[in-house]
Amino acid sequence: MEKTWSLRLIRFSAIFGLFGTFLGSQMAGEMDYSLRPIHAHILLVGWLSVFAWGIFYRVYTIKFKKLVAIHSVLGMVGAFTLTSGMWLYNLNPFNWNETFVMIFFIVGGSLLLLAFLLFLVITFLTEKE
Repeated sequence: MEKTWSLRLIRFSAIFGLFGTFLGSQMAGEMDYSLRPIHAHILLVGWLSVFAWGIFYRVYTIKFKKLVAIHSVLGMVGAFTLTSGMWLYNLNPFNWNETFVMIFFIVGGSLLLLAFLLFLVITFLTEKE
């Protein structure tokens, strides 16, 4: 279970890494750094954190396998909704209702917070070698 989710998390993080570096190069090329917070969150949450979780699951065996799946889904959904919600909140390119956009952003951040909390718990539930 851990190995399967490890690869999924690493692939997911690779998508964020590519998108984050593309956004950074786009900002540099245009000399417009207004999306710096979004760029930073894409790389720190979507690439670095998710990648670290993937490596953790590659290295350690977890006692309660279902927690691995729950954490991974929470982390991926949280990373996606937080960063896309942040983008929508700052730019709102589709003219969506501001309340909806704010709730979307907050839900993403809350899911990600739960993922980090669950990860903390999981680190104490590794099997002895």
